[in-house]
Amino acid sequence: MTDKPYTFGLNTFGDLAFHDDGSAMNGDQTLQQVLQEAQLADQLGIDIFALGEHHRPEFAISSPEVVLGAMAALTKNIKLGTAVTVLSSDDPVRVFERFSTLHGLSNGREQIMIGRGSFTESFPLYGYDLEKYNDLFEEKIAMWDQLLQHKKMNWKGKLTQKLTDTMVYPMLPKNETIETVVGVGGSPESIIRAVYYDYAVMIAIIGGEPVRFKPYVDLYHRAVREFNKTERPLGMHAHGIILDDAEEAKEVGWKYIRAEMDRIGIDRGWAPMTRDRFEFEIDKGSYYVGTPEQVAQKLAKNMQALDMQRFDLVYGTGGQLEHQRLATIENYGKRVIPRVKELLGGK
Repeated sequence: MTDKPYTFGLNTFGDLAFHDDGSAMNGDQTLQQVLQEAQLADQLGIDIFALGEHHRPEFAISSPEVVLGAMAALTKNIKLGTAVTVLSSDDPVRVFERFSTLHGLSNGREQIMIGRGSFTESFPLYGYDLEKYNDLFEEKIAMWDQLLQHKKMNWKGKLTQKLTDTMVYPMLPKNETIETVVGVGGSPESIIRAVYYDYAVMIAIIGGEPVRFKPYVDLYHRAVREFNKTERPLGMHAHGIILDDAEEAKEVGWKYIRAEMDRIGIDRGWAPMTRDRFEFEIDKGSYYVGTPEQVAQKLAKNMQALDMQRFDLVYGTGGQLEHQRLATIENYGKRVIPRVKELLGGK
């Protein structure tokens, strides 16, 4: 891994945050907080800032592209992306229009991460049938790929509109595109699909030992060879809190990450998180919680084991206090990323 470039990003789902006095921020205040955090990430030289799309009361971001447009005006270098855009319950043409607009606003710093969506609230909200969960994504990723070709659209789908000799505006500048990544939750079919369309892959690792995803990494490399495609950087994202005091980081995580996972678990049938399980996730699992050195050591180990070139830290899970969120970002940018690069010996 010594000569490979690495990319380090931040993800947020727009969890409703808290002021330092413990009072809850509303949605508007949380959005302003996220804009401030994106500016800090840009100043620290972090590579990418990506926003989730959610339609639930505990999250402030349902329209990531609008927020990314505001970020484009406030930042200079950081790449601006999604994590993820639920393409299945959206119109690929409208998605293309939004991102080609963002392309102009950000001077080409946009990135879209498309996925089927682990949260499904958007399907009934926008009138899509969950029975067609897989079919919708199959058809819409094919349509998305054609939209990137700089050609008139001639398209007739079963679940999408018919287009005849249609240009979609704003057009992208010649020889430029919208960088596309596929977000994968652990489905072999999703890996194969991403390779087929020649897109990079980002694996969401939200629990358990990261090494269990090694078969998906191996599958990716085999599929690249079999399809004769370009090998794109593989990435993963996971939750984390990085503070100067390890015990404080653990207690913050126990309060906020556990609460968020238990809240999601009500809908998904998960058992409530125990303290033993939480400690396992910090020690051997997928939570990057601790001091900068502890997080850097664990992160370098897992990136090397899985041959990953990109890592995105999901920060602010469950909301967290303003100063805790900012401390995590600052420690990540100033101390963790340089240390991980040093440990990996890469660029």
